[in-house]
Amino acid sequence: MLHVTPSLIIPAHELVERFVRSAGPGGQNVNKVSTAVELRFDAATSSALSEAVRERLLAKSDRRITDAGVIVINAQRFRTQERNREDARERLADLIRAALVVPKKRVATKPTRASKERRLTGKKERSGVKKGRSSSSWKSEA
Repeated sequence: MLHVTPSLIIPAHELVERFVRSAGPGGQNVNKVSTAVELRFDAATSSALSEAVRERLLAKSDRRITDAGVIVINAQRFRTQERNREDARERLADLIRAALVVPKKRVATKPTRASKERRLTGKKERSGVKKGRSSSSWKSEA
């Protein structure tokens, strides 16, 4: 079982863990023990997620989410299998927590009359600065 929030719990049968050999430092231990964890969670068919959360989660452009809606998290940060297992589960919970947040609707606004005038005044000033840089005498010398 994975506790994402007090109200959202993912059952253990929906999480698939596979233990593989880890890369990186660790000496002979790396070649003997499968400490890295590959955690898979099928978000597309999960009964724990609401439809809105599922849509937001699958809409993310994250390389850990496959086209089939399966979230794959690889954890090999630590030297022990148990720490990597906890790390993978925590990263999955963080990903789901991010999808729980409903994004605010953007309210379309119009620029005020004063802001339009300030913008145009700034453009005229900048135009004047650039015109002041060019002189006809300089061009004729070249």
